Amino acid sequence: MAGGGSMMALESMSDQARMWRLVASHGWCAFLRWVHGGPASALAPFNAVPTRLLIAPQDLHTADPTIAVDIYAGRFVFSGHFVEVGGQSPFEITPPSPDWARALHGFGWLCHLRAAETAMARSNARALIDEWIRLVGRRHPIAWESGVVARRVLSWLSQSPLLLENCDRDFYRRFLKSLARQVRYLRKTVNETPDGMPRLLATMAVAAASISMSGQGRFARHSLKKLDHELTRQILPDGGHISRNPGAVLEVLADLLPVRQTFTSQGLPPSQAMMDAVDRMMPMIRFFRMGGGSFAHFNGMGATSGDLVATVLAYDDARGTPPSDAAHSGYQRLVAEDTLVVMDTGHSPPPSLSQSAHAGCLSLEMSSGRNLLVVNCGVSGKGHETWRRVARSTAAHSTLEFNSTSSCRFLAGDPFAHWLGPLIVSGPTVVPVMREEDDGGIHINASHNGYAAQHVRHERGIRLSRDGSVLEGRDKLEPVGTPPASDQDRYVVRFHLHPAVKASLVRGGGAVLVMCADGEAWEFTAPDCQVSLEESIYLSDVHGHRHTEQIVIHERLRHRADVTWAFRRTATAKPQRRRGSEGEGDVETLL
Repeated sequence: MAGGGSMMALESMSDQARMWRLVASHGWCAFLRWVHGGPASALAPFNAVPTRLLIAPQDLHTADPTIAVDIYAGRFVFSGHFVEVGGQSPFEITPPSPDWARALHGFGWLCHLRAAETAMARSNARALIDEWIRLVGRRHPIAWESGVVARRVLSWLSQSPLLLENCDRDFYRRFLKSLARQVRYLRKTVNETPDGMPRLLATMAVAAASISMSGQGRFARHSLKKLDHELTRQILPDGGHISRNPGAVLEVLADLLPVRQTFTSQGLPPSQAMMDAVDRMMPMIRFFRMGGGSFAHFNGMGATSGDLVATVLAYDDARGTPPSDAAHSGYQRLVAEDTLVVMDTGHSPPPSLSQSAHAGCLSLEMSSGRNLLVVNCGVSGKGHETWRRVARSTAAHSTLEFNSTSSCRFLAGDPFAHWLGPLIVSGPTVVPVMREEDDGGIHINASHNGYAAQHVRHERGIRLSRDGSVLEGRDKLEPVGTPPASDQDRYVVRFHLHPAVKASLVRGGGAVLVMCADGEAWEFTAPDCQVSLEESIYLSDVHGHRHTEQIVIHERLRHRADVTWAFRRTATAKPQRRRGSEGEGDVETLL
C-alpha cells in the first residue's frame, strides 16, 4: 500500500505553543497523581479493608475456556504478541510491548479461567493474583496507569466468584485489601486521569466498587455523580463518543450495562443520566455495524467481536432505529435496500483525545447484504508502532490523498511525543456537510480543510440510488489561495477492497469488476481516468493481517481538478436462506 508522509514534526510557532500548553497540563496532572496516589500514598498504612464483597458485576466479554489451558502452561497472547514465560511469573518478565503489558495487568483474561470451570483454573487464578499483589501490587509504571487500574478493578470484581469461592481467609483478606487500595487510588486520581476512555472507565470502576464492596456505600452517591458527569460530557447527543472511535461506544456499553445492573440488584435505581446515555448509545451500535456484522473502520476501530455486539444488543429493549445523520459524532449513514454506506464527515477530535484518531476525513465504507466491498484498512491487533502509523495515514483510507501526505499531522519526535503520545497536531477543523434525500436517492456533499496548508480543499459528493444498485461519487480539489507548486500537485483516490472480494481490471483498464463469494458483482468506473489495482492490506481481520487490493486513480491537479466515479451492481447474490439471529448478522437486522 502506498504510504504517505503523515508523521511530521511541529512546523509553526502556534503548533509549538499549543504543544507546550498540553505538556504543561500533562505535567501538572502527573504531579497531582503523584501527590494523590504516588509512592507516599501507596506505602502509607492502609486499614480500610472491606470485610466482604456484596455482589459481583457481570462480565459481558466473550470467554474461551481453551485459553485457560494456555495460561496454565505459561503462554500469554495479547496485542499480537506470544510470550511463553517458562516457569517465571508473567509479572517479572520484560514485556514485548506496552500494550501487551496493559492487557496482562488489566486481568481481562480472568474470564477465560472462569469459563474453564475447573479447580485447576481456580487455583491458577488465585496464584496469579497473589503474584501480582506481591510483585507489583504497590507501584509499577504500567500496572498503575489509571486506565489499567480501572480495568483490573472491574475484572477482579466481576471474576470474584472464581477467585473467592472456597478460598482461605488469608487470600480473601489479601485480595480485598489490594482491591480496596486500587479503588482508593482511582478515587483520589480520577480528576487527573487522562481524558476520554481512561477517565470514563475509572469512574465506572469506582461506581461499581462503591456498591459491590462492603463499607464503600458512603461513596456511592459521589461516585455515581462523577460517573453521570463523565457520561453526559463524553457521550454525544447522537450517542457517539467524543473520541470519534466507533468501538468506544461498544466498550462503554460492555462495562456500563453491568454497572447499571449492579445498581438495580442492590435496590438503587440507575440515574437518569446513565439511562439516557445507554439509550443514546444503543442505536449507534447499529449505526456503525456494516452488512457483514463488523463495525466501520474509522478513528481507531479494529476487529469487531461479534459475540460482544450480540450480547450488548440483547440489552436493547427499545431497539431504536439508528440515525442517518450523526452530525455530533461526524458520520453519515446511507441505506437503500441491502446497500449500506458509512462516511466520515467529522473534524479531528481535540488533541488530548486524538492519540488513536485517524486522518480519514471523507473516507467511506460500503457493504451490500453481508458482503463488505469498500473498507478502510482498520487497526492492527499486533500493536506495532509502525502498523499504527500506517493505519492512521490518509493512504490507509478510502478517500483522496493529496501530494503523498495525510490530511492530519501527527506529533512525532522528542520531547513532545514522549510526553503526550502520537496525538494529532493539526487536521480538518471545518467540515461542512449537506445531506438531501429525493426520488433519485440519498445525496451527501462534504468538504474539509485538512490540506489548507497546501492550498487546496478536498470536496466529496456521493449519491446512493433508491434501489441501492448504484453509488456515484465525485472527488474534487479546489485551490485555496496560492496554487500548489507544479511538482506538488499529485493526488490519489483510493478504494480499499475487503479481502473476501476478488477484483480484476476490465475494459482495458477503464473499469474494475468486483466479485463476491456469493455471486454478487459490482463494476467500478471512472470516466476519462486510468484505473489501476494495487496491493493493500486489511489490518482489522480477527485472524490477523490479510493481503487485499485497492482501486487507485492517480491524477495531477494541473490536468484535472476532479474525478467522478461509480460502483454499479451488475449481478445479484445467489438466493440463500436468511439467518434470523441478530448475533449472526442477518441483513434485515443489521440495516
